[in-house]
Amino acid sequence: MASVEVQGVEGMQALVGQEVGPSEWRTVTQADIDSFAELSGDHQWIHVDAERAKSDSPYGTTIAHGNLTLSMVDGFRDQLISSTGFALGVNYGWNKIRFPAPVPVDSRVRAKAEVVSVDEIGGGWWQVVTRFTLEVEGNEKPCFVGDSVTRVMAPAA
Repeated sequence: MASVEVQGVEGMQALVGQEVGPSEWRTVTQADIDSFAELSGDHQWIHVDAERAKSDSPYGTTIAHGNLTLSMVDGFRDQLISSTGFALGVNYGWNKIRFPAPVPVDSRVRAKAEVVSVDEIGGGWWQVVTRFTLEVEGNEKPCFVGDSVTRVMAPAA
């Protein structure tokens, strides 16, 4: 269930500058990390070798890939903001992605969102920039901050 339900461009514009969330907590398991390693081809030991990470890593355990953390945003987005009144929406990209803190295995992560801008770009399309911040339970520093850029089409009048 979304924290906020919005209707169309006007509803999204009304959210600009407001924090939404937090989402539910999600535990990041070693199985999640290993599956992402298989999918991405990134098998760096700090992610997949628990024994080596225990002895050689400054974190004392394996950590999630930054891009795994990024990929979790879509699930959190659905919990935070539910929107109707658009013909369609597409992911246009990301701005200012940062991973300020690691996500140790078996950590719980949750997200909050803030709609930064809603701008008409022509042809019935609008660009929505939403800043997502993910936190690890018990850590003051976020593990992810990034601005999602989505393009939505208003329905034909």
